[in-house]
Amino acid sequence: MYIGIGLPIGDPAALLTWARRADAGPFRTLGLLDRLVYDNPEPLTALAVLAGATTRIRLQTEVLLAPLRGTALLAKQAATLDRMSGGRFVLGLGVGGRADDHHAAETPLHDRGRRFAEQLATLRTLWSGDSVGPAPVREGGPEVLIGAFKPVALARIARWGDGLLAAAPPSWAGSLFDTVRRDWRDHGREGEPRLVAQVNVALGPDEVVDDAKAAMHAYYAFTGTPERMVAGILTTASEIRAAIRAYHDLGADEVMLYCHGRDPDQVDRLADVC
Repeated sequence: MYIGIGLPIGDPAALLTWARRADAGPFRTLGLLDRLVYDNPEPLTALAVLAGATTRIRLQTEVLLAPLRGTALLAKQAATLDRMSGGRFVLGLGVGGRADDHHAAETPLHDRGRRFAEQLATLRTLWSGDSVGPAPVREGGPEVLIGAFKPVALARIARWGDGLLAAAPPSWAGSLFDTVRRDWRDHGREGEPRLVAQVNVALGPDEVVDDAKAAMHAYYAFTGTPERMVAGILTTASEIRAAIRAYHDLGADEVMLYCHGRDPDQVDRLADVC
């Protein structure tokens, strides 16, 4: 099973340091989240910069909010990043549920699921033809992971995706994995879906943990219960190792250790844990 790192959003200029350290370590993937009305770097732009600063590590959106974007332009951007990174790009996609993001993008919130399904089908068509270039490294387009929780959303993975990006604890992730595997078989897909888990971590002295908790609290304030998310952050090596083992036992292909704290020394500390 592979281990990746989710990048913090509080200091975009520092992400080059994070990326170079991770590229030199045992990690397989760098992940970056997406919001529009928030103080975070735009993920496709940021990952393009990080692609040029690294040589082997994969670059993944976690998750890009597809309904906020035009489909043809998104297809071209993803194909370009995939091609210029030598096939290291992974397109994690989701619908997005924050009303302020959709208001700013002038996209309707109520039908984002329908629009997302149409986009997934169109992306595959655009990547497989000659109407949008450059051609991605992999035939049919870059790997697509879909972030989802509900059955109707999970079903999109077997139809158009390559796997699941599950931001869920092991106690919940197992049922999501089982649903995706069942849908995959029911749709007659060959092989197995990729199953990627995400868990929030902060490893270091108290100031690092406090920084991560403050960032998570601000990011999830829109839910009305940010304390619940903050309470789930793993802050010791033993907790992180236990979560990795639990996801491994569930059959996960990769675990993304998402860091909200800005201290890049966490890369080295997490490398020791892994």
